[in-house]
Amino acid sequence: MKNYDGIALFSGGLDSILAARLLMEQGRTIKCLHFYSPFFGHPGRVEHWQEIYGLDIDAIDASAPFVDMLRRGPEHGFGSAMNPCVDCKILMMRLARERMAEYGATFIVSGEVLGQRPMSQRRDTLNVIRRDADVRDILVRPLSARLLDPTAPEESGLIDRSRLLGMNGRGRKEQLALAEQFHITEIPTPGGGCKLTEKENTRRFWPVLSRLASPDVNDFRLADVGRQFWHDDCWLTIGRHKFDNEAYAGLLREGDVHFKVAGFPGPIALGRRSRPWDEDSLREAAALVASYSPRACRASEEGQRISVRVTVNGQTHMVEVTPRRETVFHEPTWEDARDELHALRKPGKSCEQNAGK
Repeated sequence: MKNYDGIALFSGGLDSILAARLLMEQGRTIKCLHFYSPFFGHPGRVEHWQEIYGLDIDAIDASAPFVDMLRRGPEHGFGSAMNPCVDCKILMMRLARERMAEYGATFIVSGEVLGQRPMSQRRDTLNVIRRDADVRDILVRPLSARLLDPTAPEESGLIDRSRLLGMNGRGRKEQLALAEQFHITEIPTPGGGCKLTEKENTRRFWPVLSRLASPDVNDFRLADVGRQFWHDDCWLTIGRHKFDNEAYAGLLREGDVHFKVAGFPGPIALGRRSRPWDEDSLREAAALVASYSPRACRASEEGQRISVRVTVNGQTHMVEVTPRRETVFHEPTWEDARDELHALRKPGKSCEQNAGK
């Protein structure tokens, strides 16, 4: 494998592009690592990025360690929603550090800008990140380097510190000027690109983290598909369109309940629970699933019996229902997630303490 001088954390955002390019301008060979999970990352764009930005990029699946961090509870807490920004950055740097020998690299590059983000890019937080990720002597932040303490690659002369920058704050004027200098014409839109910063996604993901005893990557992928409903620890997700319905095939696992209205067009639904479903919950779920089939609803109003095909581990039986939206199942709300997250703002409190509530 080709040896590289440094490994760069590459999100696909403008800052990460510029950080890598700045060091490449000094003749340094840089391998960019694009970490992805159910919450962030776009591995399908890597080939396009390599072509338009002139970078060498590998996509790395960080799903399992990221979910494990969420399950334990982020040591530095959540942000405005379900985003563990500080712990996320620490984790990505640890994963990059673990790969240094594989790539023959001697330093790590990050596109962080001092003062750009209130949670993770304050000066004190930047110091915490490099300390807890154990990258204090090997981390280079080219965009704000001249405002930060010099690191070993700069002090040794491997990197010319005088050619690094001193960016500070939330503006993008300097970044855009540098992009023009590098002839970068496709400018990524600003923003973190993490689903966990958004209210709509938090209301989907939070019940998975707080109600399941040991959620895994598959659980969070399922939470991103269809309409979400919960009744205690019974979880039901109903497809909104054919893409959701097709996605369930790749997410179905042993013990899951597959719902489909018999004899009428309608959505597929998938039910999940850590223990077998009771008959009352199955019937309530089936009635809700049938309510999303307009033809089944009209037939029911005309007195026709409606059946839902319920399949578990290859065994199918029919459940006769009256389609209805008013059931024991409820859609999770942002307000509920927000209130529970407020109770967990204290750093170090584990999300596992709430599991099953």
